[in-house]
Amino acid sequence: MSDPRRVRHPAGPGLDDAGALPARPTVAVVGAGIAGLAAATALAERGVTVELFEKHDHLGGRVGGWQEHLPDGTPLAMNRGFHAFFRQYYTLRDLLRRVDPQLSMLRPLDDYPLVDAAGRRDTFRGLPRTPPLNAVAFAIRSPTFRVRDLIRLDARAAAPLAAVSVPETYSRLDDLDAESFLRDINFPVAARHLAFEVFSRSFFTRPAALSAAELATMFHIYFLGSSEGLVFDVADANFDVALWEPLAKYLQNLGVQVHTGTSVRSVTTAGPDMFVVTAESGTGVDADGVVLATDIASLQSIVSGSPGLGDDRWRTQIGRLGTAAPFIVTRLWLDRPVRDDRPAFLGTGGLEPLDNISVLNRYEREAAEWAQRTGGSVVELHAYSVADDTPQLRRDLLARLYALYPETSSARVVFEKTLCRNDCPRLAPGDHADRPTVQTPHPTLALAGDGIRIDLPVALMERAATTGTAAANTLLAHFGLKGHDMYTVPVRGRSPVLRKLAGRVERRTLR
Repeated sequence: MSDPRRVRHPAGPGLDDAGALPARPTVAVVGAGIAGLAAATALAERGVTVELFEKHDHLGGRVGGWQEHLPDGTPLAMNRGFHAFFRQYYTLRDLLRRVDPQLSMLRPLDDYPLVDAAGRRDTFRGLPRTPPLNAVAFAIRSPTFRVRDLIRLDARAAAPLAAVSVPETYSRLDDLDAESFLRDINFPVAARHLAFEVFSRSFFTRPAALSAAELATMFHIYFLGSSEGLVFDVADANFDVALWEPLAKYLQNLGVQVHTGTSVRSVTTAGPDMFVVTAESGTGVDADGVVLATDIASLQSIVSGSPGLGDDRWRTQIGRLGTAAPFIVTRLWLDRPVRDDRPAFLGTGGLEPLDNISVLNRYEREAAEWAQRTGGSVVELHAYSVADDTPQLRRDLLARLYALYPETSSARVVFEKTLCRNDCPRLAPGDHADRPTVQTPHPTLALAGDGIRIDLPVALMERAATTGTAAANTLLAHFGLKGHDMYTVPVRGRSPVLRKLAGRVERRTLR
């Protein structure tokens, strides 16, 4: 389904194709993650010449896929772990529809169970989709909520959850951390661990280090702001096969030049609205516009190596961007199956260092084929916001796996691959106001990525896709070309009753 109350953000007017211009503009898009791919697609579809640079040998950025190999040479699919493609990720799903209008490369996941250290379990299966009934039903059904917990909620402090408005919510809540916010509204401790903590770690951050505004916006996106709910899909094959190789072919058919394994060193101005994009090899490309859609470290490196780019305030903003704490993904190819009743994905709360377990052979084609061929299983463990990858951390993760899925304790690990990464954007209290936006001091230089500010209710992969499309629209408008419509959940709380009640509560407290 598609929420009838989703909001259309109309594209700017202009020519349909750059071929109608006196000269066809060239744009360099640096970074081929979701943000860069969205920007390249939106530009190329309007006839702009696009040069797409990616430092890795594969596309997709943090949602990329590649191959590892067993000692005997057998190829194994690998990526950075489980990603949920929620139904309200309108811009991302629209990008994927370019190569598959039916989105047959995605498959629904029937359930998303959660478990905590006390053995309490929650699920999002069977919830009503209509806000606020979905949130109320979840609370009533959850073992972590009791009637007295609902009565104890501080209506004044909780009012912003019922009346989210972007960007105003950031002005009101961004200086507060999510943990303090939940404590201030008397949100039950057990429910914090089992529900909100699981979601906060989707941002690769513990609640104490996450902006309360991000938490409130997330609650709006998935509960009170959208009837799409917490229903989501997963890719039915490794990300390179299911998503990015088909999109690369689509882009190449539009004339996009894709340069993988190519890092960009600098972007220098070469006159009014002209740039030279220089790769680490020293090769330069002239461009009428640039979209920087890299991770934080690469963006800072490029700006540092480009002294004439932007102004002092903008360069300071770039320099202040930070990354979240490292996270660990451990994928295990086991010589025996897990029990048939194990879910494809299990979120955990209060079971540090473990944050979730995925059984990949339940949904990913390559893992399923390997499991069928060998009689084994492919299991993945995630640990977010860790200090570092250590042998003790691995032992602790395995201990949690064995406790939750005892049948794995006697399994032999045929192959193991562990990734430790530290490249997700920091979304800490106080960051939002000074976060760089899509627009920059140069009219034909734009930024994109999930660490870039855009005043719309989007998060994670959808924020990447939305900023990428917005970056393309910025350049298209400058060239006199038509942009692309975008859709989001409502930009403010969708329930007039809740907004009115929240307003009354706040006015009462101001007297």
